[in-house]
Amino acid sequence: MTHTADGTATGPRGRDAAGAHPGGAPFPRPLIDELLARPGAPAFEFRGREVTRAELLGLIRRCAGGLRAAGLGPGRTVALATGVTPAGFAAQMAALLLGCRVIGLRPGLTPGQLAHVLGGEVDAVVTDDADARPGLRAAAAGRPLLGLDTGLLSAAPLPEAELVPRGRPEDIALVNLTSGSTGNPKGCAQTFRSLDANWSWQPARWTARTAELAANYGRFLLFGTLTSAVMFEHLAVCLLGGGTAVIPEEPLDFPEVFARQRITACLLTVPRLHHVLDTLRRRPVDTGSLRVLIVSGSPLTPHRMAEAVERLGGAVHQGYGQTETGMLTLLTPAELAAGPREVRSSVGRPWVGVELSVRDRAGNPLPAGQTGIVWARTEGAFSGYLGDAGQTAEVLREGWVCTRDVGRLDERGYLYLTGRARDVIIINAIVHYAGAIEGALAGHGDVDAAYVVGAPDERTGEAAHAFVVPAAGRAPDVAALRAHVAAELGEGSVPATITLLDEVPVAPSGKPDKRALLARVRPARA
Repeated sequence: MTHTADGTATGPRGRDAAGAHPGGAPFPRPLIDELLARPGAPAFEFRGREVTRAELLGLIRRCAGGLRAAGLGPGRTVALATGVTPAGFAAQMAALLLGCRVIGLRPGLTPGQLAHVLGGEVDAVVTDDADARPGLRAAAAGRPLLGLDTGLLSAAPLPEAELVPRGRPEDIALVNLTSGSTGNPKGCAQTFRSLDANWSWQPARWTARTAELAANYGRFLLFGTLTSAVMFEHLAVCLLGGGTAVIPEEPLDFPEVFARQRITACLLTVPRLHHVLDTLRRRPVDTGSLRVLIVSGSPLTPHRMAEAVERLGGAVHQGYGQTETGMLTLLTPAELAAGPREVRSSVGRPWVGVELSVRDRAGNPLPAGQTGIVWARTEGAFSGYLGDAGQTAEVLREGWVCTRDVGRLDERGYLYLTGRARDVIIINAIVHYAGAIEGALAGHGDVDAAYVVGAPDERTGEAAHAFVVPAAGRAPDVAALRAHVAAELGEGSVPATITLLDEVPVAPSGKPDKRALLARVRPARA
């Protein structure tokens, strides 16, 4: 069964009310039009100073003038290594306006990963501080390093009459890097045609559902990196909906930053939400300004969702998406309030313009309620992994993207995730999904969060090793946890070891760092 944004079953080419054709103005013209229409309104609040839409347009024009003077335009590739600043965003949009391919160099890339990414066809690197990125100069290997303050922002601005998108529809526009947790990151390539169709960048095509979401982005907290696909989408929602992107000084102190900056919308990973909730248990913090708090990166357990709703009210949304696809589903406060209790375990219904299908390993669609691999189709999806036809063929088929996540759809179109298709542990030649074991452990009343990794084992081939964060004021009994997993999933799924942690280590992406957990695995019991 396939489901679309309204939760109804559809045929193979069904679409949401947003329409089957991109429509609207070519990317990124909608942003230019917004900046021209309301020049005095703030676009950013950067470390306490407002940057108006007219000022942002001026930054884009100067960056575009500098890039063009450097010979950059359609078919040329720009690597972007900037911080989260209005100027960094302006450089990104200027390069895209000129039709360049933009590769975002997110923070935390190792010198080896930088060398891998920049080893391809890169014509120039834009940076605000090359020395702040270890290995950047060496990885650039003689390519021009264009400094924002030392070059681009002092260039003659592109004339306003020439603010015309030059991107060719089939050219690659953006390359977003995956986490690289298993080695070198993959480059998810997105075409200009895909950006023309992206739900967040075409306000003329916004449905009532999108407009309702955007109305709450008056003060959107922008942090982390400008190279995140999900942040790129939601920054568009903020700016094109008339809001202000707020960039405070880092490091940010959650949840105090919500009160101090009067934040109305924010994206958080699950570990960061856990920190927010733990803080609110200890002391009150005014979070009343929040209207939309989208939790993503991994599923939120039902008891944590209930606590989040209790402490943060009607702001809490559960989102699901990938770098390859953008946002795929959203669970809203209205659905949480009106739906049955089990909806709290879902990640919501398909978002605007999204189709979802759950299939078996042979690619055959499964009926509602059955668990399989989640496939997604959206006009804003990526076109493949840059320079990796093999990996692309594995996940991209006839317009459908294999998410490699395991889950099920119910009759109403709600998606329930149970793990990663490749996050499996083969114990005694039987496949066990780490996500299912994590879910069973997290369902115990003494457990706040649980994470499971697989490691080689002389007796069983592989063994599951669990790491558990206790619920507040609880001291989980390991034997009781083993019995709980056995009752839920059978004896074969019981972890070989269960380790209690005060908190889970977090990767630079903000997600749980399973490589760090694997390094803590102790030998299995005899």
